[in-house]
Amino acid sequence: MTAMKHSTAFVFSLVLTAAALAWACALPATAQTAGADLAKANGCMTCHDIAKKLVGPGFAQVAAKYKADAAAPAQLVSRIRGGSSGTWGRISMPPNTQVSERDAQALVQWILSLPAS
Repeated sequence: MTAMKHSTAFVFSLVLTAAALAWACALPATAQTAGADLAKANGCMTCHDIAKKLVGPGFAQVAAKYKADAAAPAQLVSRIRGGSSGTWGRISMPPNTQVSERDAQALVQWILSLPAS
């Protein structure tokens, strides 16, 4: 009977573990995933990659350049929404007026949270 109890306890613990894993997989996206999803939804990934330069700098490069600058978040929000030129070369970033102020702030927070490349 003791072996039966151990077997039942083992099966029960497996079922609980499987349920916990299923629940964890169903949780909302992490902040990193949410930031990447927001960048994709707003067309940022057309010109930017997370790790490497495409048309514009990789977001990790942006993080490396601005992470320690206290004024950077407001400046980057302004550049996302209003466009910029000359910061990363000759190609200008067009204004992204479709990106709300709130989404631009979330994008900047996500970008600056990335590990610098």
